Amino acid sequence: MKAKTVLPAVAMTAVSMVLTLAVVVMWLGTAVPWPVALVVGLGIDGGWLATLAYERRLAAQGDHSRAVTGVGWFFGLIAAGVLVAHAMTASTSTAAWLAVAWLPIAAKALWLVHGLWERTALTPAALDAIQGIQQEARNEAAVSRARLRAEASTEETRLTAVTQAGARVARVQAQTAETLSQAWSTLETARKGEGTGRALTSVTAPVTPGVTARWELPVWGPVEPVAALETAPALTDSALDALVDGIRHSETPALSYREMAKRFRASGHSASEVRLRAAWNRVVVVA
Repeated sequence: MKAKTVLPAVAMTAVSMVLTLAVVVMWLGTAVPWPVALVVGLGIDGGWLATLAYERRLAAQGDHSRAVTGVGWFFGLIAAGVLVAHAMTASTSTAAWLAVAWLPIAAKALWLVHGLWERTALTPAALDAIQGIQQEARNEAAVSRARLRAEASTEETRLTAVTQAGARVARVQAQTAETLSQAWSTLETARKGEGTGRALTSVTAPVTPGVTARWELPVWGPVEPVAALETAPALTDSALDALVDGIRHSETPALSYREMAKRFRASGHSASEVRLRAAWNRVVVVA
């Protein structure tokens, strides 16, 4: 890499010195003896080369001098000025001489670029370390991106599964509610039907003569545990009627059958649902 910057600067400097010496000899050779013109040309090139060598020595030591740099640019400008003056006074090939008049300035610029490269150049070991650090950072970034994508995909799959399960539960609940609603509507229609009373009377008449049967739909609600019942002798119809009537009128207004049945069993009495319902009907009819 060093040769890529120093070789163009050396070549440009050599060409500029040769052109400067040739122009000084041709231009001043007509006015003064050619040895004098040669000395002038060599003086310009020598001053330029001396300051350049001093600059390179300081650069090798890690130092820099503005004064030396200024003298070097001064000699470069003198060489460029000589070339421009010769081109303007030449009778022929003015454009060609002007085209090469910028070479001394270009040579100084190339040496400046080479100096900047030297101050920022790194060793192969340092470059390898930098490349390793950059590669490690790229690897970590790639792994992090892959981990985030995997986590996002997993979360998306989980949310999809939860959503689908919730949708299935909602559909089942809706279907169950619709089925219960239809069943309840069917029961309500049957209870209110004209033939329901006759059917119940024909069934209960042999058991409870003279009592009009009533069919009440169950009330949906929480189930309350009933205390364990102890075995007790069966009650007679009159005793059962008295208990039912007493429990029914224990509060004002009178209790419903459901509340009466709950308190009847909670008090420790025992009777089948058919007998308890028949006693309730007898008490209600008498009342």
